[in-house]
Amino acid sequence: MEARMEEAFWQARWSEGRIGFHQRAVNPHLQWYFEQFLPGDTARGGHVFVPLCGKSLDLDWLLAQGMQVTGIEFHEAAVAEVFARLERTPEITDLGGLKRYRAGKLTLYVGDFYALAAAELGRVDLVYDRAAMVAVDPKTRQAYGNQIAALAAGAQQLIISYDYDQAQKDGPPFSLPEGAIRTVYDGRYLVELLVEGAAGGSLGQQVAAKEQVWLLQPK
Repeated sequence: MEARMEEAFWQARWSEGRIGFHQRAVNPHLQWYFEQFLPGDTARGGHVFVPLCGKSLDLDWLLAQGMQVTGIEFHEAAVAEVFARLERTPEITDLGGLKRYRAGKLTLYVGDFYALAAAELGRVDLVYDRAAMVAVDPKTRQAYGNQIAALAAGAQQLIISYDYDQAQKDGPPFSLPEGAIRTVYDGRYLVELLVEGAAGGSLGQQVAAKEQVWLLQPK
């Protein structure tokens, strides 16, 4: 069976305003990572791919660092809001199963993550996964990982995830322990835990969860 994101579920979340995953500030782990790990030439001119990007302010910040930024999101209004916020008028192209919004160094696709092809992206230097893999149903995690690897072969990944007792709370966000990451990317990436601490926000109020930041380097 072909993997697909649960579009109806996520469209409902957006329509009902249940978007607790949207942060109202740039993610501090992203900023810290740039300072500590990303080579200057990549930071200034590299290409970052942001799966399931929503209307994240991280997109704005990445652009401000001089990067080429590409993302994909189901909800078209969220994509349009990003360009309006940045005061950029995008060129909009219908690609059949996807719609592409582009202005300068920012390209955002509207549609199913699994419909995106590597040829559309070109070379990718970094995958920034802030709220993507934790949003994927565990039953389809392997398909998600396979698609990421296909889209961004050779790129390192920065993954921000949560680890908690799934029996205490239904996802999303789903618990994504180290073992699950290693199972999905086994043999393809070196997996390193960079930072770990207590999860904040609504998740931290509901369950004892750890927020973890992972760096994946392709082998």
